[in-house]
Amino acid sequence: MYFGISILILICMICALSTYLNLCRKPSAIQKVRCLSLEEKSQLLSSLTSPMGFVYDKKQDIFVSRINAWQRPYGYSKFFDYSAPFFQMALDCEPIYFNYDGKTWMIELWKGQYGINTGCEVGIYKTDAILPLAERRNAHFYAVKDEEMLPIRITFQKENQILFKLSKRHWWLAGFSMGMFSEPDELQMTISITFPNSEMMHIFMDSLKENGHCWDIMCMNNQTVIFRFHTPTAIQPRQVFKIRCAISQWKNRLLCKLYRRVTRPFSRSVDRLLYLYYFLPFAFRKIIAIQKPKKKRKKLA
Repeated sequence: MYFGISILILICMICALSTYLNLCRKPSAIQKVRCLSLEEKSQLLSSLTSPMGFVYDKKQDIFVSRINAWQRPYGYSKFFDYSAPFFQMALDCEPIYFNYDGKTWMIELWKGQYGINTGCEVGIYKTDAILPLAERRNAHFYAVKDEEMLPIRITFQKENQILFKLSKRHWWLAGFSMGMFSEPDELQMTISITFPNSEMMHIFMDSLKENGHCWDIMCMNNQTVIFRFHTPTAIQPRQVFKIRCAISQWKNRLLCKLYRRVTRPFSRSVDRLLYLYYFLPFAFRKIIAIQKPKKKRKKLA
C-alpha cells in the first residue's frame, strides 16, 4: 500500500514538474533564443563549448575543433580508439604511419557516430624517433607543433549528400553535425593534405598504398595529395566490440530522436542547444559535457 502511494506521489510530482516546465519555462526559453541575433547566439554557444575544445561554425551549422584544444597535450594512443565503443562512439579509424626526418609520423582518419553527433577527424602526430614496425601500434604519439601543422581540407559526405567542408592548417581538423545519426559505412571523407616538400608527400603516398588505398588516391599536385576514405583497411574497434557497438548505436539513434523531439521548436543546432541551455540546463550540460574534464577523464577522451 505504502509503495503504491509513493509511486502515485512520484507520478504527481513528475506531472506537476512537466506542467510547470511547459507552461512557465518553455515559452520563456523560446523567447530568449528568438530575441538573440545569429551572431549573438553563435558567440554565446562558442563560449560555452570552447572549454571542450570546439567552437560553433554558423555558416555550416556544425562544431569544429580548436587548435589550442585541451586534447592537444595528450597526443594519441591506440587505447583511445579501442575505448571509443564504451563512450557511445561507433567509428572507422585508419592510422597511416610513415618515417620522415628521423621520426615516425602518423596521420589518422576517423569518421562515424560520436554520441548524438555524426562527424569526422584528421589528426597529425609523431614520435621523437623512428619506431620499429612492431612498436608503432602500441606507441604513444604527440600532436605536432604549430610550425609542423599541415593545411588540411575535408569534404564529408553521407552517401551522396555533402554534410560539410573543412579547410585549415591544423594538427587535428574535426567537424561534427549534432542530432544526426549515421552508420560509419554510410560516411565518406575526401581529404586533401599539403606537405612542406615533395619528399614528405611521396613518403606519405607510399604509406597510403601500403595500407591498401592505392585506388583511392584521386590527385597529386605539387606537394598536395587528395584521396578518399570510405572503407578502412585496419582492424576496427567496432569489429572487436560488436555487441558493445550495437548497443551504443541503438542508444545513439534513440538519443538523436529524443534530442530532435525535445528541441523541435527549432531546426539549427545553435537554436536547439541554446533552447536547452535556458529550458533544461542539466540536459545542455550533459550533451556538451561543459564541465572541465579532470585529468583522468582527459586521458580517456
